[in-house]
Amino acid sequence: MSSDQQDTTPVVVTLSDCSKEDADTVFRVLAQSFISDRADDDAPQYTSHPHTTVWTSTFEVGPTHAPAVPVQLAAPCVVGVQGTYWGVDRLGETLAAAFVVQVEGMAAGDQEKDVQLRLESGIR
Repeated sequence: MSSDQQDTTPVVVTLSDCSKEDADTVFRVLAQSFISDRADDDAPQYTSHPHTTVWTSTFEVGPTHAPAVPVQLAAPCVVGVQGTYWGVDRLGETLAAAFVVQVEGMAAGDQEKDVQLRLESGIR
């Protein structure tokens, strides 16, 4: 896919190792730029079992989107991003505008890649 593409591509985002409030912040930043499968009032919730909670959403990443601005997180979040190279890169640009982003790992295939990121507050 090229950067002048007019179609959208789905990108799956998973959040873990963070509070439900920080997960909500990340999802809201992305939903301001891309169409999400989450309803506007669908805030992340904790489950009753003692295992790690992982929140997931799919975003339709397109060539045009609203720019993100730096936002505050209470603590770092671990984010997994999976989709086409173009879609993951585009969504990553939006995350980098709002947060301090560190790449912690990446797996690449022929047409898709999976990136693990660590997000920290974009406001110091």
